[in-house]
Amino acid sequence: MEEQPEVPHKEPEEVKTENSSEDNRWHSRSYTLGAISSFLSTFVTFPIYKLVFRQQIHAVSVPEAVNQLHQEGPRRFYRGIYPPLLAKTLQGTLLFGTHDNLLQALSPTGHSRLWQRWVAGFLSGAAEAVVLTPFERVQNVLQDGRKDARFPSTSSILQEFNSYGFWERLAMGYYRGFFPVLLRNSLGSALYFSFKDPIRDSLTEQGLPFWVPALVSGSVNGTLTCLLLYPLSVLVANMQSQVGWQEAPGLWASAQAVWEARGRKLFLLYRGGSLVILRSCVTWGLTTAIHDFLQENNRPKVEESD
Repeated sequence: MEEQPEVPHKEPEEVKTENSSEDNRWHSRSYTLGAISSFLSTFVTFPIYKLVFRQQIHAVSVPEAVNQLHQEGPRRFYRGIYPPLLAKTLQGTLLFGTHDNLLQALSPTGHSRLWQRWVAGFLSGAAEAVVLTPFERVQNVLQDGRKDARFPSTSSILQEFNSYGFWERLAMGYYRGFFPVLLRNSLGSALYFSFKDPIRDSLTEQGLPFWVPALVSGSVNGTLTCLLLYPLSVLVANMQSQVGWQEAPGLWASAQAVWEARGRKLFLLYRGGSLVILRSCVTWGLTTAIHDFLQENNRPKVEESD
């Protein structure tokens, strides 16, 4: 009589500890999955991104942007890829890993609500902005063809920023344009994570293979989010391509200058939007499909048996 209660009492404890360790491994693994998927998608879509950047800066058409890159030659085609490659890899790591852990803290039962996904996405986007703004800043200077002679390499840009005083090094150097970056990344992550799973789950109910709903959900949700926040990306690109006190007006002045440069027309402000759709479809679709596919295949087996 005394031995029988001990056996069922130990078994639940062992299963519980095993499940908790598997859950911890699964949530820590999401950092790795985000890094891998973001690295691959960034390398594939970098040429598209560079064309978008040229349109944001010069307000030119797609053929004109292609012609600019063609005149610069193939040696400069992938100029500026290292900052976004590193930044996007870190972005995927922070975005998925931080969101998954925040969401687990907000909804321990695993059944999350819209506001919980929104808060977790917003905070992960804010953390992403704090860490990645310096990378985007250097990248935007490198990709501006007008800065080639003045800043021929990443080290020359870093040398310029490090010559400033401490606060100027942050405000005028590495964190130039931080507020619009913070607003864009926080809102973008909140929107993405709020509707990514509901769209995927609704498509899964149609009996499609697992990777198809994830791919479509990431493409549609990422594209709509990027298009909605595209004016902020234009503002960030213009602010962060400027170096020096003479070329660095404030946030409001920069926004007015961009609006005036686009002839006060919204469709000119969205110049490059067609390429954003293509890039977002490939990037977010691929990233979401890889992450969700690997995530599904690494769920604890105990849950499936139950």
